[in-house]
Amino acid sequence: MLRFDHVGVVVEDLDATVAFFVDLGFELEGRGHVSGTAIDKINGLDDVRTEFAMVRTPDRTGKLELLKYHVPADTDGPHALAANRFGFRHICLEVEDLDAQLDRLRGKGFDLVGEVADYVYRLCYVRGPEGLIIELAQAPAAAAAG
Repeated sequence: MLRFDHVGVVVEDLDATVAFFVDLGFELEGRGHVSGTAIDKINGLDDVRTEFAMVRTPDRTGKLELLKYHVPADTDGPHALAANRFGFRHICLEVEDLDAQLDRLRGKGFDLVGEVADYVYRLCYVRGPEGLIIELAQAPAAAAAG
């Protein structure tokens, strides 16, 4: 492997999800649409038409590819799955001030999945748009200073 590049996240409301991640500190790298035979082959689906947005961390070490499938659309819609469900379940972001981030997110209608806990780092899960789970982690030195 040369490096980790990105994680793809399929969403229903692309604009709201982009806004959520930009608000967390990600930078919008670009948006676009994809379709065609090559995309159909990659996805194993017919007549794929998707809209995407790439967001990256400020230090440029990680990206999320946020995808909305216009065709074929998912007819089940988003689900807020429990943290123990199989598959990719959350991403973790290290933050400077966990309480300030939580206050800001709660002000926008997002809240904790469980509770804030001290476990090496000060940690919590936040339920984002469409049931996405974001783990926030504050380093011990930052937690002690705050």
